[in-house]
Amino acid sequence: GVFMYNHLQQKVRDAEALAQKYKQQQEALSAQLQVVYEHRSRLERSLQKERGEHKKTKEDFLVYKLEAQEALNKEKQDSMNRYGALSSQHKILKNQHEDVKKQLLDLQLQHNSLKLEHRKVLETHSQKYAQLQQEKDSEVSNLQDTVFKLREESKLLRKAHQDVHSQLLNAQAQMEEFRQLKEALQKMPSFK
Repeated sequence: GVFMYNHLQQKVRDAEALAQKYKQQQEALSAQLQVVYEHRSRLERSLQKERGEHKKTKEDFLVYKLEAQEALNKEKQDSMNRYGALSSQHKILKNQHEDVKKQLLDLQLQHNSLKLEHRKVLETHSQKYAQLQQEKDSEVSNLQDTVFKLREESKLLRKAHQDVHSQLLNAQAQMEEFRQLKEALQKMPSFK
């Protein structure tokens, strides 16, 4: 009986210990569950808020989509109008380009013709210039010969002028001697 009593007492203590352990686990689980409930409550409030914001965002998006569609339609219409204007302007510019191309071709032909004519004129001028240069060289040579001859002639004339001047001085001296001789002779009584 004692052994059974002790055995039962041990089982009771084990059962109490196990019950205490389970109680602590239950309290821990209750606390965790409370935390989970609070977290769930916050999540539900957050979800509700998100739904409200999502609804507002959806409404804003619908308004934005409508405005964007209208703006797109307007932009599309403006683009079509611009395209029409640009297409018309392109046709005008294309015609102008063809006219300018034709003018360019005419100008190129005219330029080639003028280039050929310029070449001929240049050749003619070159020939005339060579001829004139030759004539000029010949004339310069003739003038140099003439200048040389004139210089020689000037030297001869200077020499002749000096000779005449010397002769004149000699004649003047002789005249002075004759005059003095004449005066001396006139003063002599026997001459009278």
